[in-house]
Amino acid sequence: MVSAVDGLVALLPLLTIAVLMVGFYWPATRTMPVAWLVAIGAGVVGWGMNGTWIAAATINGFITAANILYIVFGAILLLYTLKQTGAFDAINAGFASVSEDRRVQVVLLVFLMGSFIEAAAGFGTPAAIVGPLLVGLGFPPLAAVVIALTGNLMAITFGAVGTPLIIGMIDIFESVETITADAVGNGPYADISTWVADIALWAASYHVVVGIVLPFIGVAMMTRFFGEERSIKPALEVLPLTLFAWASFSVPYFLTAYFLGPEFPGLIGSMVGLFVTVSALKAGFFHPDEEWDFAPESAWPDHWVGDIKPGESASDDVAVAADGGTVQSSMPATAGMPLWKAWTPYALVALLLVVTRVVDPVKSFVTMDLFIISWGDLAALPFVHETILGTGLTNDFALLYLPGAVFVAVHLVTIPLHGMDSAEIKAAWSETIEKVAPAVIALLFAVATVQIMLQSGSATNTDSMLIVLSEGMAGVAGGIYPFFAAFVGAFGAFLAGSNTVSDILFGTFQYGVADQIGTPRTLMLGAQAVGGAIGNLIAVHNVVAALAVVGLVGEEGRVIRLELIPLLYYGTATGLLTLLFSYVLFPGVF
Repeated sequence: MVSAVDGLVALLPLLTIAVLMVGFYWPATRTMPVAWLVAIGAGVVGWGMNGTWIAAATINGFITAANILYIVFGAILLLYTLKQTGAFDAINAGFASVSEDRRVQVVLLVFLMGSFIEAAAGFGTPAAIVGPLLVGLGFPPLAAVVIALTGNLMAITFGAVGTPLIIGMIDIFESVETITADAVGNGPYADISTWVADIALWAASYHVVVGIVLPFIGVAMMTRFFGEERSIKPALEVLPLTLFAWASFSVPYFLTAYFLGPEFPGLIGSMVGLFVTVSALKAGFFHPDEEWDFAPESAWPDHWVGDIKPGESASDDVAVAADGGTVQSSMPATAGMPLWKAWTPYALVALLLVVTRVVDPVKSFVTMDLFIISWGDLAALPFVHETILGTGLTNDFALLYLPGAVFVAVHLVTIPLHGMDSAEIKAAWSETIEKVAPAVIALLFAVATVQIMLQSGSATNTDSMLIVLSEGMAGVAGGIYPFFAAFVGAFGAFLAGSNTVSDILFGTFQYGVADQIGTPRTLMLGAQAVGGAIGNLIAVHNVVAALAVVGLVGEEGRVIRLELIPLLYYGTATGLLTLLFSYVLFPGVF
C-alpha cells in the first residue's frame, strides 16, 4: 500500500510542471529546470538518493536529450532548406492546382501533407508550415490554424521518424531494470526494441480505427465554425473523399508499422496516401458537385484575421522567433521548380532511412563502434568509470544511425540539387537554430527530471517515484483505468508540447499501472503513444507558434477551446477501444 506522504513526494515534480506551465503560463525553458530541482529534492528527502546517483541520472538524461535534439535539428534543417529553395512553394502550387474547393484542399494539405511534415520533422512543425500555406490560398488565418492543428494526429505518434517511441520508450525502458527483466528476461521479447515495435503496432491499430473520421473532422471544423452557413452539411458532401484519403493513408501506415517498426508509418503512409489520393482526384474521382468556399472576406469577424491577409504567403516573410514572436525571413519567391525536384529530398530521406535499417551490410556499417559514442569510451580518462559514475547506468550516441544523420546528409545533397547560394544556406541554418534553441534547455531538464524519478528506486533498492505513483493511481482508478490512459498521455503532451516528452514522462508510469491492475502493458503503452499525439492539439507552444506564423498571436484561448472537440472525441474513442482490447479481445497480450 502506497503511503500518502510517499505519493505526494513522488508527485511533486509533475505537480510543479503542471502548476508552473498551466497555472502561471511559464514556458518549458523555465519550468523544466525548476522541476529538475524539485525532483532532486524529492529524491534526497523522500528516497535518500545520494549526489552520485542524482548526477548520474542527470547525465543519463542529458545524453538521451542529445539524441532527441540531433534528430530534431536535422529534420528542421531539411525543412527550412526546402522552404529556402522554394520547394515548398512548388509543392503547395501542385496541391492548389488539383482543386479550388476548400474541402479538398483541407484533405490534401492538412491531413496528408501535414501528416508527411509531422512524420519527417515532428515537434509542432506541421501547423507552423501548413497554416501559412492555407492562408496563402485564401483561408482565414484563424481557420488555417485550427484546421492545421487538427489533421495530422495519426502521424504524431510516429513523428520525426519514430522519435517519440525510439527515444521516449526504447531508451527509457532500457534504463529501467525491472521493465527490461519483465519484457525481455521473463517476457516474450528478444529485446526492448522488439517490444516497442509491438507497442507501435498497437498504437497504429488504435489510430486506424479511431482516425477513420479524422480527415472529415478537419473539414467539418472548417465548415461548421468558419463557413457562411455554419453547418457540417458541406463536409458530408466530401465524406467519400475523406474516407478514401483515410484508407489510402491507413493501409500503408498499418502495414509499415507491422513490417518495419516505429520509424516509418507516418512517412510512408502519407507519401503513399498523397500519391493515391491526388491521382484519384486528377482522374476525376471524389470531386464534389459544387465548389465550396468561404464567405466574402468583408463578412468575416475581425478576430479571424491578423497582420497577414489571406492570399499573402506567410511563409515568404515570417518565421517563428525563439520567443514565440515573428521575425523577417529571407525566403525567396522561387517559382517553377518541378515537383519531382521539390520532392526528391524527402524521397531520399525515406530511401536512406529504410536502407540503413533494413539492409544488413549498411546497418552494420552505420552501427559500427567507430560511429557510436558511448559512455564506456570515456573510461580511459581519469576518474571515469565504465558506467556513468560507477552506478551501472550507461548510454550512447549513435552518430550515423540516428535519423539526424540522414537529414543532415540530405540537406548537403539538396544544396547542389536545388542550387542554393550561401545566403540561402545561412538562412536555413539560422532559422533552424532559432527554432531548436528554445527546446534545448527544456528537453535537457525534462529528460533529466524523469531519469531522477526513474532511478530513485535503483539508487535505494526500493520502488521508484514512478512506481509509487503507478501503484497509487491503480488503487484509485482500479480496472477502469485503461479508459483514461490516452488522456494521461494527452496531459503529458499538453504540459510539455511534445509527444516524445509525454512518453518520457508517463511511459513508465503507464507500464506500472498496467502491471498493478493486471491489464496488458503493451496495450496500455499503445494508448499512451496515441494520447501523446492528442495532447499536441492544445499544447500551448504549438498553438502560439501556429498563430505567430499567420500573424494572429493572442487568440490562443479561442483556438484551444475549438481543439477540445477533436481531443475529447479521440481520447474517449481511444479509451473505449483500450478497454475493449484489454478485457475482451486481446487480454493475453503482454
